Amino acid sequence: MRVAVAQIECRPGDVSANLESHLAALRSAHALRADLLVFPELSLTDYLREPDTSALARSANAAELREISAAAGNMIVSVGFIERGSDGRIYNAQALLGQGACLQVHRKANLPTYGQLVEGRYYAPGRSVAPARLPGGWTAATLVCADTWNPALPWLAALQQADVLIVPVASSVGAVNADFDNPGGWDLNLRHTALTYGLPVVMANHCGRRGGLDFWGGSRILDPFGHELARAGPEPCLVFAELKHADVATARHRLPTIRDADPDFVYAVLGRVLGRNGEP
Repeated sequence: MRVAVAQIECRPGDVSANLESHLAALRSAHALRADLLVFPELSLTDYLREPDTSALARSANAAELREISAAAGNMIVSVGFIERGSDGRIYNAQALLGQGACLQVHRKANLPTYGQLVEGRYYAPGRSVAPARLPGGWTAATLVCADTWNPALPWLAALQQADVLIVPVASSVGAVNADFDNPGGWDLNLRHTALTYGLPVVMANHCGRRGGLDFWGGSRILDPFGHELARAGPEPCLVFAELKHADVATARHRLPTIRDADPDFVYAVLGRVLGRNGEP
């Protein structure tokens, strides 16, 4: 599978301008004959600390998403947007588009509300980790940014036989705390996930400084052995690599973490822990 990541510098709240950036990146990815193109978290609106959700929220059938899907052709495209769900709630969401349709929407489950981040004030948490089938026999799971910092969520994705992990993020220097090394933390986080589960990772970050946030870029593609195949610098760019399905099978044969996961054991222990804490 030929994979591309569009590291773009979004315009805050300007959906029309950001849509044009998406379409330009799509044209470049088509020239590379990419099968999968991944944009950062909330790429259609930009990552806003205090978003005007009444103006920016869209349904999964929004005109902008339909236009991207139509332009994708045979390519699968992962796009971030603010979703207004049919339940009336607002979600930080990532759409998987292709073949003229929205194939799946992942709603961010782990909403950071600490440091400079206040997502819990604006978004409802998602409640699902569900891989989607892609053309060519691949199965992709999406985890948005802080989702990957909840150890249970990458495990659940791998347990459901995902063989590529899409990780759109909006990581800025100092957003958590001045003493917390965000770029260094992501180096550890992504390599650990790829290596532990034999799970290739496609990470897309923002770049540029705006709204008091300094996005450091560093988008990358890792193979199932935890090796970096491509990495962006701090500027807007398109990074590209090829993933091989056979490498996933080899990595999981050599390090059978998921084969030996024993979810029944985990479920039994979890039940005892929740029982002791008086939870339902």
